[in-house]
Amino acid sequence: MNFSEDVLQHEERAIFRLRTMYSGFGYIHYRMNRFEEYDLYVRNKNFLASDDIITFNDASGRLLALRPDVTLSIVKNTKDEETPRKLYYNENVYRFSGTAHEFKERMQVGLEHIGAIDLSAMAEVIVLADRSLATIGARHSLGISHLGFLCGVLDSQPLTERQRSGILACISEKNVPELRRICAEGGLCAEFEDGLARLASLYGTFPEVLDTLKPLSVSDKTDAAVEELAGIYARAAELGVSGRLYLDFSIVNDMSYYSGLIFQGYVDGIPAAVLSGGRYDHLMRRFGKKSGAIGFAVYIDLLERLEEEHRPDAGGNAPRQMLNIALPKGRLGEDVYEVFEKIGYGCPAIREPGRKLVFENPEVGVRYFWVKPSDVAIYVERGAADIGVAGKDILLEYAPDVYELADLGIGRCRMAVAAQKGFTADPERTLRVATKFTKIARDYYTREGREIDIIKLNGSIELAPILGLSDVIVDIVESGKTLQENNLEATETIVEISARLISNKVSFNFKNREIEALRAKIAQALEAKP
Repeated sequence: MNFSEDVLQHEERAIFRLRTMYSGFGYIHYRMNRFEEYDLYVRNKNFLASDDIITFNDASGRLLALRPDVTLSIVKNTKDEETPRKLYYNENVYRFSGTAHEFKERMQVGLEHIGAIDLSAMAEVIVLADRSLATIGARHSLGISHLGFLCGVLDSQPLTERQRSGILACISEKNVPELRRICAEGGLCAEFEDGLARLASLYGTFPEVLDTLKPLSVSDKTDAAVEELAGIYARAAELGVSGRLYLDFSIVNDMSYYSGLIFQGYVDGIPAAVLSGGRYDHLMRRFGKKSGAIGFAVYIDLLERLEEEHRPDAGGNAPRQMLNIALPKGRLGEDVYEVFEKIGYGCPAIREPGRKLVFENPEVGVRYFWVKPSDVAIYVERGAADIGVAGKDILLEYAPDVYELADLGIGRCRMAVAAQKGFTADPERTLRVATKFTKIARDYYTREGREIDIIKLNGSIELAPILGLSDVIVDIVESGKTLQENNLEATETIVEISARLISNKVSFNFKNREIEALRAKIAQALEAKP
């Protein structure tokens, strides 16, 4: 019987090609039940993308869950054997989407290599991940990190758990200014601080970056990680891997589950990682298994919106690389645009009167658009903008999955707790807190170990304690004049606020040269300011 791929949608064609490729490398199709006992996920919540799980009771009263993950089911049912098991799967998972605020059914195709994991096994998985991306899109990149190296660097200093988690968060965001602040406040040595800053900024192909990584090694553990990365790349090159492998230590995952090599894959035209994987020996140990394991999943549902020009069979030239920049409406955005204009990224049309929202300067290769300040991070995270400028308050409140590349030092103010003058909190009573920044307030008081009652307001926050609606407020304070005029005073500063340059993670991969050139010019301009 003749079969033509022409009758298939792009997602269906991708599934067919991926399954064929994995079978050709000796991987066996693995099928599983879509239901699991809820207890499996309760005991391994940190391994999951979200704590939210769809549950139900079966006829016998057992609490079951719609499967949010495939790997946990495979690990649970895998026996320790000397002969490696090479499995691939094509399954749906059911996960809560933080951006859509609802559960989504997601199609995954992936593979797992379980057993004695050596350099050849890891290289094979990396090559298959690379080829999977090439099957999906015309332009792709595979970012690779190593938790053994990161863990070794962090273990070289006596860090508190809060410092350790804060540093890892900064590395994952490429947030060097915040990273330096944590090190300075913790009294950590300058050499350690500089090494972390270089590690957070590290990005490039293996031949470009591997030699840069070696001087950052601080122990036998980190030396071994560098040697392993070099060995994997050498074996992968022998197998015919593309030149689109990048070292990027902003790829971070839970160290209690993952060990060693981890990676994420990107396709130009899809605004989020379309492939994710790594070595998860620690997860195997949690299930009492001695074997090693490495694998990855491809998120097929993300291919639905991949435009024709970005698909592997499209042919022709790639679309021109315009840098899309989201600016916040209002005074902050105008101040930011002046900085961009001074460093050579001007767009004369933006100063013309009118209601136009999008402005282009093809000669410079930039496209600006004005959006509501609280929406900048959404436009960047979802890929409508490559970069943007957002206040630190917005980033803390909404926690978008973006890179925080620079502190522009514009719009400086602070997030503070304020109350009526002379107010003293009763530690025996729940503290009533009025704010529109509910996450910032909740996170702050959780760190303080204080029980609170959050009252969400959208304006006139200062009125709440005056009328007895709340005990205190959490809000942005600039000069403090509004507080003074209403007999209020700031009692605690939570965090300093200013405008930050942020980047979509996929855009950072495919427009890296343009984004880094702009960031470098901004840094020079900031250093030149008196």
